[in-house]
Amino acid sequence: MRSVKSMLSNTNSDTNLSIKELLERFSKGSIRQRKSLVASVEARATELVEVGPELLLSFDPNGDDWAPGWILQVLKRHHSDFLLTLLPEKDSGWFRTESSRGIDYGSLQENFLCENFEEADRFTSAVLRQLAGPEAEQRGYVYFSEVPSMSGKDLVTLDRLWTVYSQGKYGFSKQASLLGALDGRYDLLWPRIGWKKEGVWTRYPSSFDWTLNAPEGHMPLVNQLRGVRLIDALLNHPALVVRREGSSK
Repeated sequence: MRSVKSMLSNTNSDTNLSIKELLERFSKGSIRQRKSLVASVEARATELVEVGPELLLSFDPNGDDWAPGWILQVLKRHHSDFLLTLLPEKDSGWFRTESSRGIDYGSLQENFLCENFEEADRFTSAVLRQLAGPEAEQRGYVYFSEVPSMSGKDLVTLDRLWTVYSQGKYGFSKQASLLGALDGRYDLLWPRIGWKKEGVWTRYPSSFDWTLNAPEGHMPLVNQLRGVRLIDALLNHPALVVRREGSSK
């Protein structure tokens, strides 16, 4: 078998690779190289099934690598029955999740598998209200002042799941990264992530793009009509800051 280094340098030969070589390149390549293989992985969905139950053994269900997330979505698209051999339990997701509030994220992972991002966004909003407390649930939205006391464990779980099921395009960490690249200017972030177009706020939900084709950082949504204080509090929650700092090392 060719070395990983030589395989990564040959970006145009993936059609000649065995499925296991393709998966190795997909799991170990740079972000750019992996992005270039997304379509190839889907085109060989039947061969993924032929690999069998050990298909995802090289990936960590506790991690935030989006490669297995995409593989799972491909299987859901083309060979959904095979997923049952990969999931630890029928109603749970492949990625392990943590919650300090006893929240079950199985249905969120199912929405992501089905690429039902609009429903995943609604689930996320409901969890944020739950994390903020009974008053937030009753009023139907979160105050920025309620964010610091939210469970960091659950916010990290939400961020991880948005990351791994979007090829790394969505999630709080992606939004924070884009904001940083714009020198912290929210007025530039809104059009960058598609929340504002030609100076007009994007109409919810009909004008949002609930697919993997949306701009980076497009989801999850935060009510920008209340200003920047809520999203700023979320993106700067200590647990999410630590998560970003850890991933940048």
